[in-house]
Formats: sequence, structure tokens, C-alpha cells
Amino acid sequence: MEIVKITSIKLNPNNPRIIKDDKFKKLVQSIKDFPEMLNIRPIVVNTDMIILGGNMRYKACKEAGLKEVPIIIADLTEDQQREFLIKDNTSGGEWDFEMLANEWDVEQLEDWGLDVGGFDVDADDMTDEFSLPDGDKAPFQQMTFTLADEQAEQIKNAIADIKETEEYKFVETMGNENSNGNALYLIVMQWEEQRK
Repeated sequence: MEIVKITSIKLNPNNPRIIKDDKFKKLVQSIKDFPEMLNIRPIVVNTDMIILGGNMRYKACKEAGLKEVPIIIADLTEDQQREFLIKDNTSGGEWDFEMLANEWDVEQLEDWGLDVGGFDVDADDMTDEFSLPDGDKAPFQQMTFTLADEQAEQIKNAIADIKETEEYKFVETMGNENSNGNALYLIVMQWEEQRK
């Protein structure tokens, strides 16, 4: 690893990955708040100083006003560079959202750049089916919704409010340890009772 002037490296015109709007702003803020992260995860460039890994970090570093950045120079063939561009941006795992919900502060996760509000889903893949395939997840299911900011705020407030009630202490959990899921279940059960 070496430290170089930010002006000595160049964006890769073939980079297939972008970060837009709020997510980019969060990346800029994370670099301002935790610049040491760049030493742990330096920008990867080829021998021509063109970025192979870290195009968005580079842009965020410029936006944050950094004059120097840590880099690693990778001497790769053209084919290896193309392969690296894709593999560097492919995640092999997935988040355990139940653990995140129970063990981490959602606002802090969002500040750090994790999108906990929903997933980008192709409209053609959307159905009314909420069940997961049989397997490790049974007998529990995860559900993800995309909401407008005001809707999300109302739901967060409703969940927080119901957790303060006496009824919440006795809600039927059916073995579910997710407090937000149990709170939402109680809200729906109360709504069902009012409908009758």
C-alpha cells in the first residue's frame, strides 16, 4: 500500500457500479467520520493508475476534500482487470436482518450506509405471496416493505408506542425473538379486533 495524491489516479470508465444520492452522501460522511477505513480498504488501481476497485470511494474522497488517498497497485492482465471489476463489487453473503434489528441501532446502520428500509425488487417479481420456501427459516418468515418516509415514521412510532403498553408484555410470540415483529403482530391483532 502507498499514499498518493488523489489527482494521480483516474476513474475507470468501465466501472459498472454506481452509488447515487443519499447513499453517496452517506459514503462521503463515513469517510469524513472514519478516514482510517481507507487504510484498511485502500483503492485498487492498475499500473496506469486507473481504478479497479473503489471508484465510488475515490469520488467520495474527492467530495470530502481529501488530497491524498491510500492505494494498492495491481499488475493484472486486461482480462483479469475486467474480472476484478465485477468480482470486487459482488457480495457473496447476505445480511441477517433479524440480528441487525435486535442487536444494532437502525439509525446508526443507516448512517453507516446500510439500506435497512427495503430492497430493490423488479416489479415483475412482485407477488402477494409472503412465505419463504421451506428450509432453515421455518417456522419464521422475514417480510420486507418499501415505504414512503412518512409511512415508515408512522410505523416506527406505532411499534415504539405499542412496546410501552401492558398488552405487549403478554403478546403471543410463538417463539419469535424479534421484538419489532412481535410488536407489529400485536398492532395487527388489535386492528383485527376493532374490525369485528
